[in-house]
Amino acid sequence: MNTIEQMQLKLQELEERSNQRTLPALIHEGRNVVAGGRRMLNLSSNDYLGLASDRKLREEFLGGLSADSFLPTSSSSRLLTGNFTIYEELECTLARLFKTEAALTFNSGYHANTGILPAVSDAQTLILADKLVHASLIDGIRLSSAHCIRYRHNDVQQLARLIAENHAHYRQIIIVTESIFSMDGDAADLATLVQLKQTYHNVLLYVDEAHAFGVRGAQGLGCAEEAGCIQDIDFLVGTFGKAAASAGAYIACRSTVKEYLVNRMRTFIFTTALPPLNVAWTLFIVQRLSTLQKQRKHLEHISRMLRESLTEKGHACPSTSHIVPMIVGNSADTLLRAKELQQHGFYALPVRPPTVPEGTSRIRFSLTAEIKEEEIRELIRLIV
Repeated sequence: MNTIEQMQLKLQELEERSNQRTLPALIHEGRNVVAGGRRMLNLSSNDYLGLASDRKLREEFLGGLSADSFLPTSSSSRLLTGNFTIYEELECTLARLFKTEAALTFNSGYHANTGILPAVSDAQTLILADKLVHASLIDGIRLSSAHCIRYRHNDVQQLARLIAENHAHYRQIIIVTESIFSMDGDAADLATLVQLKQTYHNVLLYVDEAHAFGVRGAQGLGCAEEAGCIQDIDFLVGTFGKAAASAGAYIACRSTVKEYLVNRMRTFIFTTALPPLNVAWTLFIVQRLSTLQKQRKHLEHISRMLRESLTEKGHACPSTSHIVPMIVGNSADTLLRAKELQQHGFYALPVRPPTVPEGTSRIRFSLTAEIKEEEIRELIRLIV
């Protein structure tokens, strides 16, 4: 059997298990999408604050552009000729907001997570990673030369035991977690993780705030701001491609960490930088995050409504955030439930293996501040 035939066989197996993926044909209309001729409310977007569909915001940004400031490409890596002033403006703004010594930006969250960990770890490093961390973190760990142990999801007791057993045998231990987990929507106990870290001199903490940046905290800086522990996190990473309605990622860190990454991080060094136009839009949004308390409050309100209704009706709902899973079980049933919701005007998508473990396929409701309370009530009526 040749390679193409093997691929065809694997695709057939995925289809038989209702796990085959296809690219959807979508037309975007603000907070709605049109698919198969049906107009539906988008419940699968990461545009958590509704900024990506805010036409007035785009018009304001575009009004400040000229032919000189419309720069659609950097044409180079930042270490060559691609380090435009706007990158440094964004990084200085981030460092000021987070009250950290420095910040560094990247092309994507995947670039950040696959590049930072290999750069800062070696064979004398032990990475202790939450069982449910994102695929990008898993790939970053695999690319590193560190040893890795995956601890049970949010099990700080097991984590504490692993640290106690191993801290004397490694030069450093790096705890790796997300703040809000992308599939269950639950959150890590950052305060406890900080306490564990501070117990030992050679333990560092890496937190991915991808789904919290913009959404949590008084200024929208994430769960670390909410918990008051920004300064205690060694690698505080987040993305601009979700609530910030842009693209790219950042790390808020010490100056030494930034300088080290600039010299050692392959996904930073060997890539063409994001277009300056994109970075300017990111800065435009970041400067406004602190003013969006109303959107954050509404998002928390409708999220709580949905979580509580699912729990009341007997659905296991681990979420404490705006990501609310309804776990169905097998993939075929999950596809049917998603199709039913779409027929009623709600674009909710199934999440299936290998993204989640076998038997835990789910409808993942990804809520945004653009969704109205009455629409959540109608959704609840349909699903329960």
